[in-house]
Amino acid sequence: MPAPTLTVPPPSLCVTPDPLTPESFSPFGTAISCPLPRDLSSAPSRLSSLPPHDPAPILANQGSALKYSPISPLRNDYVAGACPSGKPAEARMSMFSCFPRTLRKIGVDDGSGTTMTRVRVVDRGKKEKVAKREVFDVRILERHPFTTQTFIPIDLSSWSHAGGVEEPVFLVVVAPTLKGEVAEAEVEVAGSGSTPGKRKKKVLIRDPPDLRNLKAFVARGGQAVTYGAGTWHAPMVVLGQRRVDFVVVQFANGVDEEDCQEVAFGEGVVVDLGKGGDYGRSSLDRFAKL
Repeated sequence: MPAPTLTVPPPSLCVTPDPLTPESFSPFGTAISCPLPRDLSSAPSRLSSLPPHDPAPILANQGSALKYSPISPLRNDYVAGACPSGKPAEARMSMFSCFPRTLRKIGVDDGSGTTMTRVRVVDRGKKEKVAKREVFDVRILERHPFTTQTFIPIDLSSWSHAGGVEEPVFLVVVAPTLKGEVAEAEVEVAGSGSTPGKRKKKVLIRDPPDLRNLKAFVARGGQAVTYGAGTWHAPMVVLGQRRVDFVVVQFANGVDEEDCQEVAFGEGVVVDLGKGGDYGRSSLDRFAKL
């Protein structure tokens, strides 16, 4: 069944993504990355020499490893009185192979404060051209009301292609929940009896997403993300030219509307990723300094 579509148009919103850090992402879940310097290749002789971290590491594997635990919650709220069916859930690990998304090209700000205005740039050859930026149109969000959901990228090796070497990059889009509120939506259903064909049915979305406060974060291959139980988020958005494979850890009980709830909406909410191609390379240099 297609996702219900909100009847009220979404706000006109252009969001610039932030780097994914534990602090910035904490209202929505857990950002996971190794706190150790990338060039540390031998076990330290003193734990006190390591960067501070909560939880603190302990030596493991005969002193050849450091263990940080716990680093992210595994929450199972499929209990009687919480989920309507009362059907118990089990832990589940899935594989999502996510392919690069197609981005839309738009003009840039002309400096007057009006966003996404087409401007013309004249180069030394006196040729006119339109400066382009790439945006991702957010049209659907989902949530898992009774479980956390963790996306762990694998195969993190850099990928060579005609344009150079590219590290895995993905976009994390989340929105707060309007707790206690309802939003009207329509869903297309099959007709029956005297009204064959498809028809639209009105439904209510309880605890809908707060689209006006939607946030976006850019993550690299060395990071994982846990969406908190009930957090509205976009399906995974891979940037660049390479596929990214994720192991996904969550609980599920097989009841569709309890495992995953979706809501769709029209155009208006976009994530501005900068000039074409920069999101995968130069413009993300600042995101690497986490």
